[in-house]
Amino acid sequence: MRDPLPLLRLVSLVEAVSYLLLLLVAMPLKYVWGWPWAVRVLGMAHGVLFLLLTWLLVRARFEAGWPLRRLLLVFVASLVPVWPFVLDRSLRVWSTAGATPRA
Repeated sequence: MRDPLPLLRLVSLVEAVSYLLLLLVAMPLKYVWGWPWAVRVLGMAHGVLFLLLTWLLVRARFEAGWPLRRLLLVFVASLVPVWPFVLDRSLRVWSTAGATPRA
């Protein structure tokens, strides 16, 4: 099976962008201008990306041997809008080094 780590990094960034779009574009469109369709569309996309991120974290645990602490760090970072961008450098290092570095 393919290595989940490069895809995890990509999905983490795309999921973070979708989260920011949901908060900064779709929510004002819904609550200021009364256009709920933006939240429906971006909310669904963000939800699918979040589920994909979670699935890739499980794969990283079992296929790449990531420690639980690192998984929790990436998971919690996905809940805060800007953290995935800050954590991206570490994700790059972890994905190229495999399971050897510790979180």
